This record gives sequence, structure tokens and C-alpha cells, in this order.
Amino acid sequence: MSTGTFTPDPGGAPLGRQVMAQAGMEARLILRNGEQLLLAVVIPVVVLLGGIVASKRIDLNLSERPIDLLAPGVLALAIMSTAFTSTAIATGFERRYGVIKRLGASPLPRHGLLLGKVLALLVVEAFQIVVVAALALSLGWDPSVSILGVLLASVLGTAAFGALGLLVAGLLRAEATLAFANLVYLLLMVGGAVVIPVDEYGALGQVVRWLPSGALGESMREALIHGSPAWIPLLVLVGWAAVGAALTARTFRWE
Repeated sequence: MSTGTFTPDPGGAPLGRQVMAQAGMEARLILRNGEQLLLAVVIPVVVLLGGIVASKRIDLNLSERPIDLLAPGVLALAIMSTAFTSTAIATGFERRYGVIKRLGASPLPRHGLLLGKVLALLVVEAFQIVVVAALALSLGWDPSVSILGVLLASVLGTAAFGALGLLVAGLLRAEATLAFANLVYLLLMVGGAVVIPVDEYGALGQVVRWLPSGALGESMREALIHGSPAWIPLLVLVGWAAVGAALTARTFRWE
């Protein structure tokens, strides 16, 4: 049979195209889902507005202006909500309904699926950052921006929480993942030093600074208040990302 008899030539698309197609689909699914959109945008906006109102009525004894302190923390919260909670819940139900299993039989390799999910998270987070930053600027936020610091915090925070979200989704049933991911999100939002600096937690601050939430919050605050990368918190995020990725690779089940 001569070469070129069949057009197009059967076979999988290049890995880059597969990953981009998967990322586009994942991003659209997140933004179309009302519950995911609530976590991604509405809750961070409510936390920011609620924190500003509370700061006017209660003497919180903050080291910076409330808006300058809260805005970086809420940006960190937005990243955590998407990278961890949304990823865990969506992936858990994808496993339950057999979506992950069918993707496993496609030409897209496992690492391609994970890359697609991470790229989708970054797209959604860019949307979140624009919305939250625009609101904060309208409320008088005056950041001192380290672009490198913000980029490193966003990417490493996404990697750390995304890996942990996939770890949870790969180990628990869908309903258990839903409950557990929301519980962890609420606990970290209140007590994980993501919105409020670790210094405000007293002796507990020496513990929560090593959590991924505390490291992400401190990285964002250092980058947007003092205008420089926070290297130690960033290294903490690298450690969580490495541990989460290693555990996910060993334990993640397609069904």
C-alpha cells in the first residue's frame, strides 16, 4: 500500500496540542460551574469586602492599612480555593463518573492530563486576580508590586495546592472529597494564615507559617506590601508541591 493512502494520517496529536486542548476544556468547565465560580470569585470578594467593613468597626491593630493587608491575602485565598478545593471536588466526581478512566485510555498521558489541569487553573486564577485586584484598587489599595514575587507565589501556590487537591481526589470517594475539601478550605481560611498574617496568630503563627496556606499568604503579602519575593515561604511551597506531587503519583487511581 502506498504512503499517504489515508488522509489524515491516524494517530494522536502532538503532546503540546493535547495539553492545550485539555487545559481549555478544564478552564471552561470550571467557569461554567456555578459552585466552582462561587469558590473562585464570589467568596474571595465577600471576604475582602467583609474584612474592610470589619476593620472600620473593630480595632484589629493591624500593622498596615486594612486594604493593603487584606488584598494580598484574599488573592492568596482565591488561588487556594481554585487550586485545592475546586480541583479536588471536580477531579473526585470525574473519577466517580468514569471521566478520568476514559481519559486514561486516550492518547493523552497522565502527566499531560496533570499539565492540562494546572494550565487551566492558571487561566482561572488570572481571571480571579484581575477581578479581586480591580475591586481592591477601587477601594484604595496601593500595592508595592514585585512581579517576580507575585508570579512565583501564584505558580508555586498553584502547584502545591493543586497536587494536594489531586491527592485528596485520588484517595477518597467523591462525596468524601466534597466534604473534606470544603472543610479544609474553611479551616485554612480561618486559621491557616492565608488572609491574615502569621504574626496575628501569636504562638500558633510559628506553626501555621509552615502550612501551604501560611506560606502562600506570606509570599503574596511580601510581594505586594514590601515589593520583594519572600524566599523562605516560597521554598516552603516548593516542598509542599514536591511532597504532594510525589504522593499523588504513587496513590492516584484513575477510577
